[in-house]
Amino acid sequence: MNRPEGNRTALDQKVLAWMGEGSWARDDERFGALALETFAYQLEHCLPYRRFCEARGASVDKVRDWRAIPAVPTGAFKEIALRSFAPECEVATFRTSGTSGVANARRGELHLDTLALYEASLLPSLRRHVLPDLGEGDRIRILVLTPAAEETPDSSLSHMFSCAVASFGTPDSGFFVERDELQVDAAWRALSEAGEPVALCGTAFSFVHLLEARPDSISLPAGSRIMETGGFKGRAREIPRDELYAWLEARLAVPRERIVNQYGMTELGSQFYDSVLAEPDAPRRKLGPPWVRVRLIDPTSDRDVEPGQPGVITVHDLANTGSVAAVTTADLGVRIEGVRIEPGEHGSEWGFEVLGREPGAEARGCSIAADLMLGG
Repeated sequence: MNRPEGNRTALDQKVLAWMGEGSWARDDERFGALALETFAYQLEHCLPYRRFCEARGASVDKVRDWRAIPAVPTGAFKEIALRSFAPECEVATFRTSGTSGVANARRGELHLDTLALYEASLLPSLRRHVLPDLGEGDRIRILVLTPAAEETPDSSLSHMFSCAVASFGTPDSGFFVERDELQVDAAWRALSEAGEPVALCGTAFSFVHLLEARPDSISLPAGSRIMETGGFKGRAREIPRDELYAWLEARLAVPRERIVNQYGMTELGSQFYDSVLAEPDAPRRKLGPPWVRVRLIDPTSDRDVEPGQPGVITVHDLANTGSVAAVTTADLGVRIEGVRIEPGEHGSEWGFEVLGREPGAEARGCSIAADLMLGG
């Protein structure tokens, strides 16, 4: 596998060291220093991003705080290859699902010259938020309603679940989507025969299809949990979250306080999870790892919104050293307060809830960003 060269290697080592420490304590000083170092590297090595920043008057000399680092809209990843490395060093490309309903629609791409940071970020995050009760060295049966990575190598979700099974799954863990078809009978049989707690994972609509295909109900063993992702809007309909969770609770006997929603996107190396298992005594909200920061932005002023007000979710992810670390989503979110903690303790004072898409945000931001990156 090709490895990053020069100061990128040193940068990756610093981020990987943080990811491997096992502490979930917030460290603003450390994050800020690494974010600025990452910005300087990406400004030098990613020409489209440099053009984008120059058009906004942002340079290494002028940007003194990570909040001032320009964020690229996710739509730009459909238009331009945002690499901070030479193309010949690429080892993997993850692509968005392309389920917009538009024929031959462009798909966003995350180009990677190493999978080390991606995997080093996803594993402790998933363990903390989905498997917090799993002892060191213990494993759990993981049943996944998506294809394995071998079948869909350009899917970041399949890669994530394959890593989770390899790291935390028992030998009888498995995937139940083959050649784009949900293996309903095999999945239902595995669930029915489960004698120990399981982790059942998949997209929201894979659960819809599983439950609609069979009328019967089962009771998964106490201690089981469900992780769902991908949103609640399908190609032809929308299922409210509360309706799906009530359905899962009634049909599989998994209480909603053990159902975790994951919020992630192909363009980022890290993910966010509901806090219900990691912090059961605190309000449900999305939490990320300490090497990630989230801002909720007023799109007209580009400033943080007041607590309680909706804002565009903007993410600064240090796992994205080989691409662009600052990314503006097309989603609206609102701040959710947590439980106050003392400095150095594990936990988070606040997280966020995803409210839905900002109308026209992705297309508008994508168009402007692409023009700037191409030198328009």
